[in-house]
Amino acid sequence: MSMYGLVDTHAHLMDPAFDLDRDQVVARAKDAGVTRMVLVGYDRQSSAAAIELARRVAGARAAIGIHPNSVGAASDEDFGAIAEMAGAPEVVAIGETGLDYYRDYSPPERQRQAFQWHLQLAEERGVPVIVHNRQAETDVATAAADHTVRGVLHCFSSSDAHYLERMLALGYYVSFAGPLTYKSSTPLQAMVHRVPVERLLVETDCPYLAPMPHRGRRNEPAFVRDTAACLADIVGVSFDAIVERLWTNSVQVFPALGRAVEERAA
Repeated sequence: MSMYGLVDTHAHLMDPAFDLDRDQVVARAKDAGVTRMVLVGYDRQSSAAAIELARRVAGARAAIGIHPNSVGAASDEDFGAIAEMAGAPEVVAIGETGLDYYRDYSPPERQRQAFQWHLQLAEERGVPVIVHNRQAETDVATAAADHTVRGVLHCFSSSDAHYLERMLALGYYVSFAGPLTYKSSTPLQAMVHRVPVERLLVETDCPYLAPMPHRGRRNEPAFVRDTAACLADIVGVSFDAIVERLWTNSVQVFPALGRAVEERAA
């Protein structure tokens, strides 16, 4: 394995699902070779919790934002708090943001306004965005094209090759989660081959979407190893090679993830 280990680029370790055994979950991740995690907020409270937890967990950093399903209920004060949190040294990205036309939790126009707001904040802070997309490919790509910021297509599940090509052209990375390992994932696995290896990432999106052979259980960062192994098989490289490639990609999009290792090694 790479000396730097695996990176879970999208974990909701602040979730109440981990309240009873969070320390053990972190220990299992370390034992599985996970050396870095991006703890991703989805509203004001969880974003603050991500920053606080990133201060306590070795190798963890935070991303902050308001999920598209939550923006309808978010106040101006909530957005103001996110903007203020963006200055924290633990914050390496803005998001989870984006568009979700699958669920009817927030009006589409409100989602689009909030997505533009997050993109602008990321641009101002000089950090990437973490993008959630469900059945909103055209509008996600159109909004992203209005900004110079790059980012991550989180938990990629689209079968729209044109959308993927547009986002790759804008400099986005593509992160695959547990569904890549499912028996029904043949179309998703086919999309992997459309992504340059230097743009691939993996994540858990825990506590959701546990990969095989853990499907049906609470997901946790240690399980990102299974998704990485599946990705190695699809790409046709060794597990060690995919770990090294994923590390390099992760620190390219989130430079702060790598600096601690460099400082420790110096």
